[in-house]
Amino acid sequence: MRKTKTYRRWSVGVLLAGVLLMLQSPATSVAQDQDDDQDPPSRVARMNYAQGSVTFQPGGEGDWVTAVPNRPLTTGDNLWTDQRSRAELHVGSTAIRMAPETSLTLLDLDDRTTQLRVSAGTIILRVRHLDDGDLVEVDTPNLAFNLQRTGEYRVDVDSNGDMTNVSVWSGRGEITGGGYSYTVVAGQSARFSGTDQLNYDIAQLPGSDDFDNWAFQRDHREDGAESANYVSPEMTGYEDLDDYGHWQYVGGYGTVWVPSGVTSDWAPYRNGHWAYIDPWGWSWVEDEPWGFAPFHYGRWAYAGNRWCWVPGPVAVRPVYAPALVAFVGGVGISIGGGPGVGWFPLAPGEVYVPYYRGSRNYVERVNVTNTVVNVTRVTNVYNVYNSRERSVTNLTYVNQRVNNGVTLVSRETFVNARPVSRNLGHFDARQVAEAPVERGIQVQPVRASVLGAGAPARFRPPQAIVNRQVVATQRPAPPRQPFEQRQAAINVRTERPSEQPRQLSNPGPGNQGTERPQARPQQPISPPQVASRPQVPRPDARPQQPLVAPRVAEPVRPEGQMVPRPPQGGVNQNENNRFSQGWSHPQAKPAPPVQERNGAQARDDENKFRNWQQQRQQAAPAQNRAPQVQQERHEQPRHEENLPKSQN
Repeated sequence: MRKTKTYRRWSVGVLLAGVLLMLQSPATSVAQDQDDDQDPPSRVARMNYAQGSVTFQPGGEGDWVTAVPNRPLTTGDNLWTDQRSRAELHVGSTAIRMAPETSLTLLDLDDRTTQLRVSAGTIILRVRHLDDGDLVEVDTPNLAFNLQRTGEYRVDVDSNGDMTNVSVWSGRGEITGGGYSYTVVAGQSARFSGTDQLNYDIAQLPGSDDFDNWAFQRDHREDGAESANYVSPEMTGYEDLDDYGHWQYVGGYGTVWVPSGVTSDWAPYRNGHWAYIDPWGWSWVEDEPWGFAPFHYGRWAYAGNRWCWVPGPVAVRPVYAPALVAFVGGVGISIGGGPGVGWFPLAPGEVYVPYYRGSRNYVERVNVTNTVVNVTRVTNVYNVYNSRERSVTNLTYVNQRVNNGVTLVSRETFVNARPVSRNLGHFDARQVAEAPVERGIQVQPVRASVLGAGAPARFRPPQAIVNRQVVATQRPAPPRQPFEQRQAAINVRTERPSEQPRQLSNPGPGNQGTERPQARPQQPISPPQVASRPQVPRPDARPQQPLVAPRVAEPVRPEGQMVPRPPQGGVNQNENNRFSQGWSHPQAKPAPPVQERNGAQARDDENKFRNWQQQRQQAAPAQNRAPQVQQERHEQPRHEENLPKSQN
């Protein structure tokens, strides 16, 4: 009898537990989704080349400063190239090149979206890789240009903002503006004039100019990069590694990169400065021309009496981190008075715990894409950092005990974006080796932290260009607020990584002893799998046939709208569908709904396309020289004699 009652009670208990689990699972899932929505983006842009006067305005700020190479660029940031100036940016494998007198804004830059605002000037884009659901959009004052394939594109916007010229050397894209859409394919140069109503013409690609030749030569340089064999092709900044170091095999780590031309006392995260960049917060900006990829991806190891950089897995796109370091506290230094700020680079296999807000999934991704580490190990270390202890005392880090591995500066140097190498603090190495590792950075930013190390700009874009709105089919990210309005929230947030420490699920067996570099798996290295460069001749060596004919007549679509793109992961579909109406943005306006073409318009489209085909056929004999012309272009000397030296 007792056994029966016990069994019944056990059955009821199991049933109730199951019901409670079912009820709690959706809530847990929703909570996790909400956390994921607050994750910082996994991609940033990097300006790796600047010549002449290139100025920068952080998103939300009114001041312009000289652009500093290697500063991470993100949503809302603005760039301006003045007369006789040019610049080059990278977002993963995508290259963006700016001609003189060009205004560029990163309207939206996240895991799947690259939305650029060009209110005046010229840019050339080389898109090497697109995944399903990726969006690359260039917005100008009278149209939006969505890139649909990998390839090379040029967009010119006149100074008045009422004419846009789109040239496609290879690839395909869709123009939207004035209530209609148009397809532009390889071998076409399309000119669109007007604003509320677009007039357009299509023609053959014009002969290449000085800016084209410079961009082609930069492409050729990147195509031959040896470093592409050892890193993910979507790692921003790897294209400069070949010129400033070499790759070699080191036992226990695999193939590593070793910088050349550095002093014997050189150490990572020392030749640069700190800047405060939302949404990550404190971010490292390295001075060396190669100093981007090795400071935001992978890990640093000290082997053979020198520092070497150990990249993460090649087969995955790495998640950007503002600085892969651990901070130490409680150490007094001889300058600045009082405790300073100290840090050291993380070694291979050591877990990076963000000091900014991030979900459980984000913490895992930012680690496993940048080093060889077990997910259980990530969970254990993350839970230790989110404990109630102020500092972490039961974790040991390799580089904290390496001679010259720790860097220490005063708080004034840290927050005011001053050069670290010129303001080093003096400390006892034994004391620093035993110093506790802090779970967060107890330093509040100031305005200088946001502006960074750039000097006040002598040149800036005309106000009419700054205020000019562009047409967009994708709703941009909300504009960033000025630092003064965000400062109160920043002061609260930087006290700890998150308001409520979250424990990672399934922590697994405790393994919180000394961290050691983990050997990289000895697997054969294969070239990165990226979209191959279409073999399309350059402008005056035109291709034989277009990839696809332009749309002659638009099919009837529901309610006159184009079919929206699939929603991106983690993004609210109702808020971000293409052609969503009703939103407002100070720098962009939604494109008018696409209408059905009438008979006269369809015939006009057809005539323009036929004329373009006839021009191509007449120019066909000149195309036989395409391979020779392309090779001669790559061997030309760089056309930069007429440009002043960089002021950065």
